[in-house]
Amino acid sequence: MFDKFTFENPEFFWLLLILPVAVAWYIWQRNKQQATLKISSIKGFKATPSILAKLRPVLFVLRLIVLSLIITALARPRTVDISTKTKTTRGIDIVMAIDVSASMLAKDLRPNRLEALKDVAAEFIGGRPNDRIGLVVYAGESFTKTPITSDKAIVLSSLKEVRYDNILENGTAIGMGLATSVNRLKDSKAKSKVIILLTDGSNNAGFIDPKIASELAVEYGIKTYTIGLGTNGMALAPVAILPNGSFQYGRVQVEIDEELLKEIAKVTGGKYFRATNNKKLEQIYEEIDKLEKTDVEEFKFYNYEEKFRPLVLLAGLLLFVEFLLRYTLFRSFI
Repeated sequence: MFDKFTFENPEFFWLLLILPVAVAWYIWQRNKQQATLKISSIKGFKATPSILAKLRPVLFVLRLIVLSLIITALARPRTVDISTKTKTTRGIDIVMAIDVSASMLAKDLRPNRLEALKDVAAEFIGGRPNDRIGLVVYAGESFTKTPITSDKAIVLSSLKEVRYDNILENGTAIGMGLATSVNRLKDSKAKSKVIILLTDGSNNAGFIDPKIASELAVEYGIKTYTIGLGTNGMALAPVAILPNGSFQYGRVQVEIDEELLKEIAKVTGGKYFRATNNKKLEQIYEEIDKLEKTDVEEFKFYNYEEKFRPLVLLAGLLLFVEFLLRYTLFRSFI
């Protein structure tokens, strides 16, 4: 209630210091006006005491209230209603191309590469309310999981459903993942078009060469950030499927075609990153978030409503009441 209440001239509240001075002066003057009379008997003066004499200080209290109201009115109380209008320029369209091959279940990131990526990507998506985002998943082939959309709830729901399910042909078709992402963005009218391509291996499947896909990205003005996901050296990764359908894990060499990922990023105007652990993966997405910013203008409109008039009217009314009482009811006591 009071968070929208302001005073334009609060310095006038210093005048309230007059009130205790006025009270002290009134008490001093009242004591000074009371004389002492010594007589042997007061029998002849006995009478029913009048209550009006005791109520006489009400006149002074009314004047104090009037003075307080006038000082408050001078401070110009007012309420302010703030309305905000946000203007967003043409934002950024982003496609996240995610490798979902079996190697993404490796446990060098906690709990595994794919789940670690999903956690970080979800935070990244939630932090970009003004952009459109789409999802592409790929292994030995690729498909669009979610077209670019501004509905973050849909994107986050689709991201949660991303998993290795052996539907896609196994392998790592980086070229196809990149080409599918380019296809989703080529007709976009956004100010900036970005692909975030993540993989933990090298291109060993698909019928589209990654270099051709990167040339397509250049032709349509699409910037590509590439991320190599996996520790240095050996990692605990799936090596076989047991009869019960679960994976058998073993220590395998982490092989990421960093030269290819660097080349894709370079020719498209992006940047290559290497994520060897969960913390590094978080830092990479934070850096991309800083590199790709959407311009947002915020306009604030202030509507002020002055509140001093009721105070002035109330002060005038109380002053009239005090004047009326002084020269009618309390006239014989003044």
